[in-house]
Amino acid sequence: MGELGLTGAPLPESVGGSGFSYLGWTLVMEELGAADLATAVTLSVHILSQYPVVTWGTGEQKARWLGPMVAGDALGAFALTEPHAGSDAAAIRTRAERVGPADAPEGYRLTGTKIWITNAPEADRYLVFASVDPAAEAKGIAAFLVEKGMAGFTFGAHEKKMGIRACPAAELVFDGCFVPVANRLGDEGDGYKIALSALAEGRISIAAACVGLARSALEQAAAWIGQRKAFGGVLAEQQGLRFLVAEMARDVEAARALTRQAAAMKDQGKPIGVASSLAKWTASDTAMKVATDAVQLFGASGYSRETGIERLMRDAKGAQIYEGTNQIHRLIVAADVLG
Repeated sequence: MGELGLTGAPLPESVGGSGFSYLGWTLVMEELGAADLATAVTLSVHILSQYPVVTWGTGEQKARWLGPMVAGDALGAFALTEPHAGSDAAAIRTRAERVGPADAPEGYRLTGTKIWITNAPEADRYLVFASVDPAAEAKGIAAFLVEKGMAGFTFGAHEKKMGIRACPAAELVFDGCFVPVANRLGDEGDGYKIALSALAEGRISIAAACVGLARSALEQAAAWIGQRKAFGGVLAEQQGLRFLVAEMARDVEAARALTRQAAAMKDQGKPIGVASSLAKWTASDTAMKVATDAVQLFGASGYSRETGIERLMRDAKGAQIYEGTNQIHRLIVAADVLG
């Protein structure tokens, strides 16, 4: 993907990226999702970990940090989730203790645990969120650029997942890991808004990948019932199955429309919080429904590993959970509608 320029596709040319519009980026992610959701997730999170550096980083940080990542030589990860803080990102407990004077620290010592960190332990560079002032809750969170191999930074359990297996996820353990102040992204207290702004972008990316998975499930199911014979004819002649395929096609198109609308809003500089939630929630639910319907249309062959259709269903389930559970996105949308 690095050789193709995809590992920096939506990043500006000023930092070495390909300068794709975000709408253009959704086309890339849809095609990757149609081929393999695990690969799409790996790339999406790699981009997710770079965007905050583009937006919040100093010139020195951009020059030092982004080059190998844009080229695909260093894989990135986004380290927010903890055992007690998943969707409730403000509740993180990983601590960043200042080393040196409070008004001019030399750096920070990170202590705590992150879980379900996509691309770990393979990733080389991690955007890590930790609290410099737990009493301040969300306002006390800061973001740090942490490299694999730093003293005090190790890996714990590797997740054994139901789906999206080709994309690793693992536990990060920080035991007094020293991070110089030059590796703090933004100011102390900026971490929470840095995380939320990045996640809004990432949700559009994941939505596009889910559209791709759903499209693949639809196309494969339609081809299957078009050649499978039963009851004196091909299955595609059965009205009930035709209606099901039509509904699958409708849902894919609706999810794609919401996704591309959210991407266009980002390109226009409009707020995308609610639009990205609508896109991610709708597209991942669509991926799950269409993949499940595809398994049904394939019958016993769909339940078998031989066709690969059951993998689409397993992969889609994960998409309903990560990047904010779909229940969280319902709350975001409801808050916008109801105030």
